[in-house]
Amino acid sequence: MNLEELQTFLEVTETGSLAAAATRLHVTPSTVTARLNALEARLGSRLLRRSKSGAQLTSAGFRLQRYAQLMTQLWRQARYDVALPPGVEGVCNVGLEFDLWHDVGSRFLDQVRGHAPAMATAIWPAEQRQLQRWLEMGLIDVAFCYAAQAGEGFTSRLLLEDELVLVSARAEASAELDAAYVYVDHGDEFRRQHAEAFPTAPPARVTIAAAEWALEYLQRTGAKGYLPARLAATHLPSGRLHPVEGAPRFVRRVHLLERVGVVRAWDWYEAAVEACRVRMTTAA
Repeated sequence: MNLEELQTFLEVTETGSLAAAATRLHVTPSTVTARLNALEARLGSRLLRRSKSGAQLTSAGFRLQRYAQLMTQLWRQARYDVALPPGVEGVCNVGLEFDLWHDVGSRFLDQVRGHAPAMATAIWPAEQRQLQRWLEMGLIDVAFCYAAQAGEGFTSRLLLEDELVLVSARAEASAELDAAYVYVDHGDEFRRQHAEAFPTAPPARVTIAAAEWALEYLQRTGAKGYLPARLAATHLPSGRLHPVEGAPRFVRRVHLLERVGVVRAWDWYEAAVEACRVRMTTAA
């Protein structure tokens, strides 16, 4: 396996151009071409359709792309784990769904840095399926996510219930799902609860599937929408957000997936997990 060839292939697939890949890799275009030719010869398949306008994946290239991503990522982690700096005894690799950094991932990291200074920590954001695949491969040790799912080599437990509350950038906003309402998509369970609570609600004019993005949009436009209470709470004292009176509240469960054989050796681990059990509400 030639990692330079795989990394070059991935850069070309990301940029869509041999010239752009060469710039990002700090090599000449001819070097990129030579690496791609060698990789195609090694595999006996055409991986890219190359033209003056760019490069597109062939069916063989599409199949290789996923393996190339996993192999290069595994190599980066191996280098990171083996080449630890002085005073560092190990690495805790953490996977995190995007909406769980605030008050969950950040608290866990603070606990590791404060109580396990000999541990290095790496945080990797991803969606549920990617996190599960990384756990199965041993690329991460723990994952914070919204779906309870155990698999080969890892288990799952409930961490906390993430309360979702309706908030607005404007004071005295109504609980009606009017033109000012932004539908923040918090996943399947939220969709079900939302549909039961608002059976006749018309489709929202704006949908955002990330809490942090929705927060920025609400504050910038004066709109309203459902956010995790732990995220909204930090903006209430300043008046940048206001709880909407009379609106139903929902719950989104947060689960911790962990490779038990790894984490049981960490004497600091359970205290770090406990620090993530956030209980925040937007109640006045």
